[in-house]
Amino acid sequence: MTEADIGAPQDRFTVHANASEHFAWLRTRLAVENTLMAWLRTAISLIGFGFAIVQFFNRLRGASEARPALLPDAPLYLGLALITCGILALVVSLWQYWSVVRYLRREMFAPVAGVANVNKPLAAVGTAVLLILIGLFALFAVLFQFA
Repeated sequence: MTEADIGAPQDRFTVHANASEHFAWLRTRLAVENTLMAWLRTAISLIGFGFAIVQFFNRLRGASEARPALLPDAPLYLGLALITCGILALVVSLWQYWSVVRYLRREMFAPVAGVANVNKPLAAVGTAVLLILIGLFALFAVLFQFA
């Protein structure tokens, strides 16, 4: 079976403007939002744990009764790795979110979406951008020991 038998990729879906298709489109859109928010929670945890690990072991190192560590810079590297993973998770999640939303806003889904092509910024997207900035601040604070 060739692609000519199946039809061109842009013609493989037949979209009917009815209530069930509209609600299916809405469920898909809300699932994309839910996925973005799950990525946000994961990134917050990664950035927070990375920063907390560095701060905890810096305070512990300052305690006089603590014995010297075998690898004194290991918590710093672990914290930096966690913060960097959190920032990268946010960047990847925003890229994934925008690519799926762009797909759902294509012309072939316009009758099903039932909404004009309105691209309002969402609170989750603004939060993701803000968290990227906070993550970068945490990364540089740990790197240059500002905190």
